[in-house]
Parts: sequence; C-alpha cells; structure tokens
Amino acid sequence: MAEMLEIRWHGRGGQGAKTAALLFAEAAAAAGKFIQAFPEYGPERMGAPVISYNRVSEEPITLHSGIESPQYVAVLDPSFVGSVDFTAGVPDGGVIIINTGDTPAEMRNRMGLKNMSIRLCTVDASAIAQDTIGRAIPNTPMLGAIVKATGTLDLETVLVDVESKMKKKFRDKPEIVQGNVDAIRRAYEEVVSE
Repeated sequence: MAEMLEIRWHGRGGQGAKTAALLFAEAAAAAGKFIQAFPEYGPERMGAPVISYNRVSEEPITLHSGIESPQYVAVLDPSFVGSVDFTAGVPDGGVIIINTGDTPAEMRNRMGLKNMSIRLCTVDASAIAQDTIGRAIPNTPMLGAIVKATGTLDLETVLVDVESKMKKKFRDKPEIVQGNVDAIRRAYEEVVSE
C-alpha cells in the first residue's frame, strides 16, 4: 500500500476542528486522492474538547479504525498545552502545529519537548482569523498551516475547493467566503517551523 498520511486535529467545540478536517479531506478528494475524515467527541457543546482525524492516500483506504500514530497534529486551542499530550503516538519526525503567537522554540520549551525528534510549527491562527474573517475561529487558518506543513496538496487547489464549498454555504455573505480564503493563504505563508 502507498504511504498514508494521517492527521489528528485538537480543538474545542465551536473552533471548527471537525470542519477543518472535512475541508482538508474534501480538497484532497478533489485532487484525486482517497480520504477519510471523522470526529471523536463527547458532549456536543461549545467549548468541549473535540478531536478530528484525516487519512489521505494515493490508493483506496481499507483501514477503518482510529488513528493511533498521526504524522501530523494540529492544535487549534493553545490552552490545551500542559493538559493534553499532543505527542501521543506521533512518530519520530512527526509534526505538531500549534495555534499560538509563540515561536516553535518557546512552545518546545513550554511543552518540555527538548529531546524529542518532533518538529514544531506555530501560526497565530486566531489572530489571522480575527483580521480576515472578523472572528477568532482558527479552523481555516489552521487548514492553511496543515497544507503547508504536509506538502500533500497544492495551495491553489485547496483554495478553489474551499471557496466553492463556502460559496454554497455563505451565498449571501461573499465577505465571509473571501475572508476564509484569505485566512488560509495567510496562515500558509505565516506558519513558522523550527
């Protein structure tokens, strides 16, 4: 079987972790890849922890189980740092992308990852969303950061697919569509890797 990309998204209800995973999967499918996207959550309420997952492959995916060893982890809510082990299951060479204004080195220190071979990336997704959309919902900026970190999808392909889907949902609010497209592009450009 071809190499399969696995992603774990951590967020809180209302931040869009589930939506980000779905948008990533739909963009991958539009690019001709095989995909899976599924959430895992307890109580469905604002602020409750939410975890979503993606699998992406060049070949059909026959695996139907939870993701135990994601190569990429996207953290939409930095308040989880210190209470959630984002490194759980992440193999050597894996990548954790955190929504924060801190540098990767500062986050590595805060998380106590000094001797681990996991790459850290940071992007201030909440600030980008506030600037571009008018609300600090970090999901689409984090989508841009994941696209950059994984290198699996072409940014322009993702932007076209997301714009198309959002135009259907927000047909009377073109500023929201454009704001989200701008948020994805800006986070793609601003994500910082160590």
